[in-house]
Amino acid sequence: MSSLPTSSPQPTALDVLSQVFGYQQFRGPQQAIVDHVVNGGDALVLMPTGGGKSLCYQIPAIVRQNAGHGVTIVISPLIALMHDQVGALTEAGVSAAFLNSTQTYEESSALEKQLLRNELTLLYAAPERINTPRMKGLLASLHERGLLSLFAIDEAHCVSQWGHDFRPEYRSLSLLHETFPDVPRMALTATADHLTRQDMIERLKLEEARQFVSSFDRPNIRYTIVEKTDPTRQLLRFIQTEHDGEAGIVYCQSRKRVEEIAGMLEDAGIKAMAYHAGLDAKLRQQRQDRFLREDGMVMVATIAFGMGIDKPDVRFVAHLDMPKNIEGYYQETGRAGRDGQSADAWMVYGLQDVVNQRRMIDTSDAASEEFKQVMRGKLDALLSLAEDTRCRRASLLGYFGETLHASERSAGPPQASSVPSGGSALHEVKSVGAFCGNCDNCLNPPAVWDATDAARKMLSCIYRVQQASGISFGAGHLMDILRGKTTEKITQYGHESLSTFGIGADLAEAQWRSVLRQLIASNMVRVNAEAFNTLQLMPDARRVLKGEASVLLRQQALATKAAKPKRGSKTSVKGLVEATLNAGALERLAHLKAWRGEVAREHNLPAFVIFHDATLRAIAEQAPQSLQDLEGISGMGTKKLQAYGAEVLRVCAVAG
Repeated sequence: MSSLPTSSPQPTALDVLSQVFGYQQFRGPQQAIVDHVVNGGDALVLMPTGGGKSLCYQIPAIVRQNAGHGVTIVISPLIALMHDQVGALTEAGVSAAFLNSTQTYEESSALEKQLLRNELTLLYAAPERINTPRMKGLLASLHERGLLSLFAIDEAHCVSQWGHDFRPEYRSLSLLHETFPDVPRMALTATADHLTRQDMIERLKLEEARQFVSSFDRPNIRYTIVEKTDPTRQLLRFIQTEHDGEAGIVYCQSRKRVEEIAGMLEDAGIKAMAYHAGLDAKLRQQRQDRFLREDGMVMVATIAFGMGIDKPDVRFVAHLDMPKNIEGYYQETGRAGRDGQSADAWMVYGLQDVVNQRRMIDTSDAASEEFKQVMRGKLDALLSLAEDTRCRRASLLGYFGETLHASERSAGPPQASSVPSGGSALHEVKSVGAFCGNCDNCLNPPAVWDATDAARKMLSCIYRVQQASGISFGAGHLMDILRGKTTEKITQYGHESLSTFGIGADLAEAQWRSVLRQLIASNMVRVNAEAFNTLQLMPDARRVLKGEASVLLRQQALATKAAKPKRGSKTSVKGLVEATLNAGALERLAHLKAWRGEVAREHNLPAFVIFHDATLRAIAEQAPQSLQDLEGISGMGTKKLQAYGAEVLRVCAVAG
């Protein structure tokens, strides 16, 4: 069923890792997870994107199949992901297949017969397929024959209503435990806070499962969050300065905005495509395939794009609009740098992002009040992250209940502490130990200012307007009052006579927007989306109004023309890595990549499924002269050595 030699004794997990996948050792908790599942244990696995989750069920599937336990059923939500996973396993010599809507009745029937003959090691299927009468009957037949080895539920956060990508069809997967209680199950995800995790356990009946929670830290990703001034220009400058010619993903909230940004990038000479749910399914698939197969492609997309994207060399993920919560942000940014090389997570956001997200939560007819309250809390946590003056990585890890490890930090400069979700809104200067050295706040500590007077003016204005008129008003009107602008609306309501009229003329509108945005993030002010986005005071505002507390805020960037980034033009990851190779190795690498591209096209697979860049670089550097020289190179398993070894040697010889 795999490329393992048939004459060898029962293979161990380490045998499979080495001979099938070409790796000499496990990473992090992989070995503990694999051993537990091989022995028939249930597991809940939380591991960051790029951490090697797939191996945690693929290796047990192979070991258990060789031991006579039968097929592993992998529940996966995306057809494209199934295709690439099966392609990669087939390349490695593992018998794998998928059942989905792209197949004819005859193709599906043939696969079912293979299953019943115990000829497959892994079968991928969507959750909708698992719940059909035909699939239930097939699983029952396999179970009766003792050929049902393991259920692996990928992207398991989809089962939770608190997750960032809830899919109701995942709820039906509770039938696996109810129908086949003796078959081991494992649920895997890259992102889940405590609430989502508990929901996953309950919905999937995994109360007795062993939990494996890896660090959520992705130290190779640089987190940057900046104020939204001219987002189109900001994005273009970021790509051209930091990632010219490199692959990336840009997320926008609306389909219209996706089309506009993709067009703008193309006009600027950047290879870019639009992707959203409004496009024809065939066109979406074509564009996803191009993104996976072509170098230097930028995909501009709504969140409809991204789950299960295994492209290892995505060098940046950019958000032009704020996501709904930290889980979504973490999941989406985690699509960058899966190869372990440096990558950027870059986001711009402004006051309108806050208003839009609040409105979507508050005006949702389908959601219960309990659900809305949880979503508001999640949004508040993301706002706190965006306005934070501390280390971004420490704040992000803190949301998931993790502390930045001492070995990965150094004492940072004095900074302003940020408001934890649901905590106090007041800021006080203190020395913060967490200092990752790879986020915007650590690299360029933000200036903070004593905004107590400005905050009191804004809060007083909201209070006075409400008191005078009996109704609330929106941000624009409040700022006009503070700045002393005599508009028709101000005259209509007599607000020019308020004591707060003109008391904020010393600050520009952009500064007031920054103050208001941070007061909202600090839970002093609420945007009431159900009442035309009017502003209302929250209990935390009382201490500031009474003069019992001071407020420190991030300094608003006042420049109208953005300066060049302090880091300057960054050498690309490709340039940094290849700078270590001599001329001969570079020549071999170029020939190897060209050859890999031809093989990938012939097999209709992304190039990285044939060999990762790191494997090709190792080959190019070592200049192998024999098949024996290729053994032990990371990513060169037994089947790939047999299938491609001679060709790799030929290409290296031609390159000299």
